[in-house]
Amino acid sequence: MKTILNLLAALSLFSSVELLNAEDWLQFRGTDHRGIAESSNLPTSISSDKNIAWKKSLPGRGLSSPIIIGNQIFLTAASTTDQSRLHVMCFDSNHGTTQWSREFWATGRTICHEKTCVAAPTPASDGKYIYALYSSNDLICLDLNGNLKWMRALMQDYPNASNSLGLASSPIIVSDTLIVQVENDSESFAAGIDLNKGTNIWKFPRTKKANWTSPIRVGKNIVAIQGSEGVTAIEASSGRILWSYGEGASTIPSSVASKDGSTLFIPSNGMTALKPRNDNNTPEILWQEPQLRPGTASPIIVDDKIFIINRAGVLNAAKKGTGERLWRLRLEGPFSGSPVASKGHIYIASERKGLLQSVDLSGKEGKITGTIELGETILGTPAIANDSLYVRSDHHLWKISNPKS
Repeated sequence: MKTILNLLAALSLFSSVELLNAEDWLQFRGTDHRGIAESSNLPTSISSDKNIAWKKSLPGRGLSSPIIIGNQIFLTAASTTDQSRLHVMCFDSNHGTTQWSREFWATGRTICHEKTCVAAPTPASDGKYIYALYSSNDLICLDLNGNLKWMRALMQDYPNASNSLGLASSPIIVSDTLIVQVENDSESFAAGIDLNKGTNIWKFPRTKKANWTSPIRVGKNIVAIQGSEGVTAIEASSGRILWSYGEGASTIPSSVASKDGSTLFIPSNGMTALKPRNDNNTPEILWQEPQLRPGTASPIIVDDKIFIINRAGVLNAAKKGTGERLWRLRLEGPFSGSPVASKGHIYIASERKGLLQSVDLSGKEGKITGTIELGETILGTPAIANDSLYVRSDHHLWKISNPKS
């Protein structure tokens, strides 16, 4: 009886999104936003002659990551000279064949920095519908067969919510609410959107400053929203502010939470570890380490360590509990996407040459165990599902996996 009660208590910590197939990869950096696939059997030493299962041509560019539900891969892109044509695509994960593709015309601003793209945010899913957001502030909801449920032109409601560099914050789903973070120099806001209707459940203004970080879940119904002034924790279902950390934070790499949500690691003053509170009190600062300063890539937690890649392309390992630095390993960068991990290995792709690298974390120091040069610019973060790594480059989607016996 006690075992059953413990199981029910554990299940109550998760919303419907988290109760889906553990193999699914439903949002930016995975279903729990940590970039970890604990049960996947990925190749631990990658090479181009053994581990490229297939590649699929794409109709346009994008920085968005793929998301995976069962054997379906969903991905966004933008095409034409002004990136005004928006794509949502679905591929079969086994062979890379196209199951369906939908196109829409952007209703908002499509001006971006030449390095980025309108299809920068990663879509999110509750396992029944796909929610795709673009830098043009077009928000599209499709079912898994590509049928349109609703589309919302956020820029018609908020005409100044844009900037000349482009937007990139990815939406997430927590407590059956789609959390959208739109921050720029003119009209910044965060909103909780009804999954079925596309209408606002709540909305509040944010600091008027460009920001490309994405919100993350740090509890059953709690979301941390990061910006230039720091981090604000909100109740996902209502938008009620629970607590704030006001010592500033990066506007590019996002925060990451421990698996149990007891610690939040923020790119602030280098790296800051916070103990979140639910009682409207300022969170406790557990440690700060100025020398653990991430570049563009978001940090990742693997077991009892935190890993940060700095602007020079150096992977830094530190103790999760104290911030004490343990070792450094120079990778071949630079990096715009963030690392993902599975079973003691990190995987990350560099911008130049599309060099995918695997790193073994099990020893006293990190060790590069393999590389695959894909030959195209990679600016996004890989996704993991079905014992495979899915990597998006400028022109292709790639599947990396162990060879079939």
